[in-house]
Amino acid sequence: MIKNDLFLRALKGESVERPPVWMMRQAGRYLPDFMKLKEKYDFFTRCRTPELATEITVMPIKQVGTDAAILFSDILVIPQAMNIEVEMKPGVGPWLPHPIRTQEDVDRVIVPDIDETLGYVMEAIKMTKMELNDEVPLIGFAGSPWTILCYAVQGQGSKNFDIAKKFCFSNPVAAHQLLQKITDTTIAYLKAKVAAGVDAVQVFDSWGGMLSPTDYDEFSWKYIQQIIDALRDEIPVIAFGKGCWFALHTMARSGAAAIGVDWTCSPKNARYLTGGQITLQGNFDPSRLYSPPAEIKKMVHQMIDEFGKDRYIANLGHGILPDIPVENAIAFVEAVKEYK
Repeated sequence: MIKNDLFLRALKGESVERPPVWMMRQAGRYLPDFMKLKEKYDFFTRCRTPELATEITVMPIKQVGTDAAILFSDILVIPQAMNIEVEMKPGVGPWLPHPIRTQEDVDRVIVPDIDETLGYVMEAIKMTKMELNDEVPLIGFAGSPWTILCYAVQGQGSKNFDIAKKFCFSNPVAAHQLLQKITDTTIAYLKAKVAAGVDAVQVFDSWGGMLSPTDYDEFSWKYIQQIIDALRDEIPVIAFGKGCWFALHTMARSGAAAIGVDWTCSPKNARYLTGGQITLQGNFDPSRLYSPPAEIKKMVHQMIDEFGKDRYIANLGHGILPDIPVENAIAFVEAVKEYK
């Protein structure tokens, strides 16, 4: 039994003494010890070495005190496994030297054997579970099929993913084939994570907000729904779409255990749009962690007041930024723990 099960109880909708708290991207770049490892090992070496992934995953539990761990990895290990080359370029971020642009490119993409291609992730999960020693739950994650397509087609990060959208709208048959291959791979990947021991999974739709509500239903949500349907009976699933407030009503009826909310949607509106009967997660603006610790604590308490302590997981509205002072991240976590 997990000693601190606040997070899992909140996912079930149980009444809790205070909300659980964790932070997206908590295992990473704002921690000095992480930066030391970054100087020694390149990005995908850290992802592919179970010992390093474990060390990084556990860091924020020991140093910041969150109520859940999230496995250190990256959403782009999925396209790598699918025969799509992905590099992490310093100063650029994700870089795909051979982006998907044609039907022939889509035909070359494979639905891989997960154990062969991503077995290192499962080893990291088993190792991390041993290291955590049932202190807190472990979250596994994947990117949404649309978000993976954005990188696979665009070839790198983008402000508007115009090339990815052009591909979908001018060649929808190939786009849907690619999205289905990514979905099938993601389902197999997350099921393997469940078998390896994670306690919950989160689907990150980082670029869902790039689409209109109609296009979101067609090119993103229906694939996320497939993932939820495949996993919901085995494990709690959290769905998070950045900029996707317009889909909150649909998300709430999906069978997901919780819905992530970004900072552009107020707690009141998020509760209204989701019908008030589902656990919500979020939605502190990551940039607000630049505020003084006393101000952070005041704002966090206000956020919890607005969401309510039950059916709620305190988190950021997106990933923590790299230059946030560690003491400010700690202030965020402490504010939730001190909530009365």
